[in-house]
Amino acid sequence: GGGRRHQPLRPVSRHPLRSLRAPQGRRNGCDLVVYYSMLISALSQGLLYAPMALGVFITFRILKTPDLTVDGSFVFGMTACAAITIAGHPVLALFVGAAAGALAGFFTALLQTKLEVEPILSGILVAAGLYTVNYAVLGGQSNLYLQHDIVNAAGSPVKEASLTVYKGFFSLFSGVDSPLLDGNAQVLLLTLAIVVLITAALGVFFFTRPGMAIRATGDNEEMVRASSINAVLARTAGVMLANSLVALSGALLCQQQRYADLNCGSSMLVMGLASVIIGQVLFGDRGMVGSLISAVGGSLVYRVVIQAAYKVNMPSYTVKL
Repeated sequence: GGGRRHQPLRPVSRHPLRSLRAPQGRRNGCDLVVYYSMLISALSQGLLYAPMALGVFITFRILKTPDLTVDGSFVFGMTACAAITIAGHPVLALFVGAAAGALAGFFTALLQTKLEVEPILSGILVAAGLYTVNYAVLGGQSNLYLQHDIVNAAGSPVKEASLTVYKGFFSLFSGVDSPLLDGNAQVLLLTLAIVVLITAALGVFFFTRPGMAIRATGDNEEMVRASSINAVLARTAGVMLANSLVALSGALLCQQQRYADLNCGSSMLVMGLASVIIGQVLFGDRGMVGSLISAVGGSLVYRVVIQAAYKVNMPSYTVKL
């Protein structure tokens, strides 16, 4: 009553949140940035594991020897790198990590050549022993973050992140504000330079006399012995080189993720074999240099496939399939 006039009701929109939605073009742009970031992240991870794929390629394809030291030497390179990085020497830490892997490979080759232990069993023995060694390097703990103690202005001890090669490389882009040069892209650039250098060095090495001796030992060890070439030394050098590359991969991953963990070596051999097989299937066997490049390419493809599996919400326990 009271003579009030009721305003006619306006029809309610079926899409009340339409005005809150981003324009189509903007959504597409955001999707492109997300997919770009995912791709760069997968490629950077693939390059971090590429030296390991090269190491597996040397033992399984060149020496034709099943080496199961990979899981242990990967973590050994990681733990040795962590200890030296915390001491303040990030570049030296990469070389020490690679040397740690070479040492593990030496003992594996020693069991194979001098004690005549089967290659599979020798790798298992060294990998099992390395678990205790890695645990001791980490100071009796299962993981270790790359940080050290300092005293602040108030005189209290605090933790500070240790300098890594990636952290130093990031400082070169401190003034760059672009989604195309985020942290993953910077990791990709530095790791790509390292992997290209390693692959080129291996391509040259395997055409020198020591490199040809390693290749010949894998093809026909009896012929190598008849040619007055030290087959034991060649096999030892090959296994040491392979495990140094595996350990270098662990050292790079340690500095990229800023911690070392004893469980990071799980299934590394399977990942390396998958990378080598994928690379050979997709890129073929095109000589020594081509095979090295295909191993690196297989590592990249493997990580992209894993990233795609996570994108489609595949459960984590099915990823290894």
